[in-house]
Amino acid sequence: MEIKVYGNDIEKALKALKRQLQKDGLFKEIRQRSFYQKPSEKKKQKQRAAQKKRLKALRLKKMH
Repeated sequence: MEIKVYGNDIEKALKALKRQLQKDGLFKEIRQRSFYQKPSEKKKQKQRAAQKKRLKALRLKKMH
């Protein structure tokens, strides 16, 4: 990953970096790895995320 700084505008570069990290899912992964999660809990969480994604896709499909 590369973020370029133009005209010593570090604030803008930091904002771009944070946006890119969030888009890549790094913050989410750090939060998940910050404590131990049993494999069964991981499986349930993954299933909930998949269900949420399916419902969102259905909602968007109905709108169009």
